[in-house]
Amino acid sequence: MSMNETPAAERVRISFFGCRNAGKSSLVNAVTGQTVSVVSDVKGTTTDPVTKTMELLPLGPVIITDTPGFDDAGSLGSLRVDRTRQILRQTDLAVLVVDSTTGLQAADLELLGLFTERQIPVIIAVNKQDLVRVSIADERAVPTSTVTGEGIHILKERMARLLPKHDPQKHLAADLVRQNDCVVLVCPIDESAPKGRLILPQQHVIRDLLEVGALPLVTRETELAKALGVLTAPPRLVITDSQVFKTVAAIVPEEIPLTSFSILMARYRGFLKTDVQGISSLSRLRDGDRVLMAEGCTHHRQCNDIGTVKIPRWLREHTGQDIEIDTCSGNDFPQDLHSYNAVIHCGGCMVSESEVQARRKMAEAQGIPFTNYGLTIAQITGVLERSLRLFPDIHALLGEVHE
Repeated sequence: MSMNETPAAERVRISFFGCRNAGKSSLVNAVTGQTVSVVSDVKGTTTDPVTKTMELLPLGPVIITDTPGFDDAGSLGSLRVDRTRQILRQTDLAVLVVDSTTGLQAADLELLGLFTERQIPVIIAVNKQDLVRVSIADERAVPTSTVTGEGIHILKERMARLLPKHDPQKHLAADLVRQNDCVVLVCPIDESAPKGRLILPQQHVIRDLLEVGALPLVTRETELAKALGVLTAPPRLVITDSQVFKTVAAIVPEEIPLTSFSILMARYRGFLKTDVQGISSLSRLRDGDRVLMAEGCTHHRQCNDIGTVKIPRWLREHTGQDIEIDTCSGNDFPQDLHSYNAVIHCGGCMVSESEVQARRKMAEAQGIPFTNYGLTIAQITGVLERSLRLFPDIHALLGEVHE
């Protein structure tokens, strides 16, 4: 991915829901102006969620998802419904497509309840108005027809109004520095580093710093001491990949602020407080306890993979306990977490904030501590307190964590 493209995790996610044959796929195609989904008069044509990443005016960079009918039946139907429920976790804005020839069905009402429960804004597209003129007494309703084009423009305008707006005060690192401040970024290049590019959190931080006129200096941990030595003044901040936290902490003088890309990502997404509170669970792990290592993306596992090899090894060494480790990746996050004693999640750079928030809330509702890779490594390597000094309100929580 080039640095001028909007990453999928930063795009707003709009999902179309409804019963079979309500015209979801036709409406998706009409809204996007291109054939995203296969259209047929046969019920259940869309058997799996269909996703399209695009620029959609006046909405900007979005991800559009067409879901299977929520009223699907049979064993395969139940699997499709489960997959639709997964999409709910990733949805920033829902469009409920209602067939005007049948009106609101039980499945539609169930979906509306799920949207309310998950606090997802929704538009009700009362479709097929060319067949039957029907109105629904709900301020969220928009009459539409993919045959005549009725309501398509209004629907897009309504979507634009309801989409979450970018907070200009929300930054990864720019709020921690000033113009012309030097910031050293430590980016290891090893077997797990993607060929020819930096990982997304590193790209995001570089862009964020450039926008405020800061001076990012990128180096590997093997050249870090040399990089610090050539600077005429100490850097304002050092940000490191969590995997080399211990090495970097030993090189960077104590008076220079130090944190990680993962910790900055957790703060940016609004999870840092929860993640810090969850870190205390690691000291309570005992033989036979189970920990879920959760990653938002799917990638080729390297021989020394961070989630499946490094952190599990470090965790067992740190606790001295024989801990059982399960892993999940992509959308395969389990609904039932009761068998786990903790969930350790990746930085979530490849999934939406809505998805990670949903996972965090699921863990919280089931009483399962939730934290992330970066904080876990900081705790294990003994640099947790130092890595949070930049954030006084979060740093103050450490007293509660260690009680």
